[in-house]
Amino acid sequence: MRSHDYGRDAVSGGRPRKQIPELAAEPGLVVEDPASGFCGAVVRFEYGNVVLEDRHGRHRLFPLAPAGFLVDGRPVTLVRPAPAPTPAARAVSASGSVRVRGLRARTARESRIWVEGIHDAELVELVWGHDLRVEGVVVEPLDGIDRLAERVAEFGTGPGRRLGVLVDHLVSGSKESRIVDAVDDDGVLVTGHPYVDVWAAVKPSVVGIAAWPSVPRGVPWKEGVCAALGWGAPADGWRRVRAAVSGFRDLEPPLVGAVERLIDFVTDPGR
Repeated sequence: MRSHDYGRDAVSGGRPRKQIPELAAEPGLVVEDPASGFCGAVVRFEYGNVVLEDRHGRHRLFPLAPAGFLVDGRPVTLVRPAPAPTPAARAVSASGSVRVRGLRARTARESRIWVEGIHDAELVELVWGHDLRVEGVVVEPLDGIDRLAERVAEFGTGPGRRLGVLVDHLVSGSKESRIVDAVDDDGVLVTGHPYVDVWAAVKPSVVGIAAWPSVPRGVPWKEGVCAALGWGAPADGWRRVRAAVSGFRDLEPPLVGAVERLIDFVTDPGR
């Protein structure tokens, strides 16, 4: 003979066990410890325990045991609240601008930015390359600015076709300043920095030196610098300089400001 079927739990008589709810112990939540009668608000957590503060300012520490507290007279299991989601950090480009995710370079504008040499072009690409691809701006090295006015005339500026020119050693009374003064075109903006070469616009500390060495007159600047620092040939020196630069903070402010002005000029449709 088969016995009576009492269900899955003969002791409970088939009645489902009562579930004790879990409750996040947010700061300020008022709970009671039934064993001691201590009632207080959640203050903090210490080593897996919760600290409560009663209305007199007294603190007591209790373990986070299952069904260990009462809230409004009902048993609950306190659990740590879920950590607040960390806002996604904005990816920043080497120039300090917000990086555009999934960027596809836009079609190049007719406007251009000209720089004196290949090292200038590589440095601008290294720091502002992301911005230039967003804006569709091409940077071209000139191999010197001796023929600047002639090159500007050949380019032919016009609506939507502007030129920005970055010049080394653009200081009052220099040969470069006289060449720039000969350019008279509203579609051209020339900016520059005071350093004899774009290498010197990299902060000395970035490449591990106290200051850029003085080079005797008549000695090519890059060759003189490499000889003074024991860097080998200029190509070796440039690899050292380029590898040390990771962003705009590694450059002297006059260069940063000059490049930013050029980018604004060639991309501003209101000009």
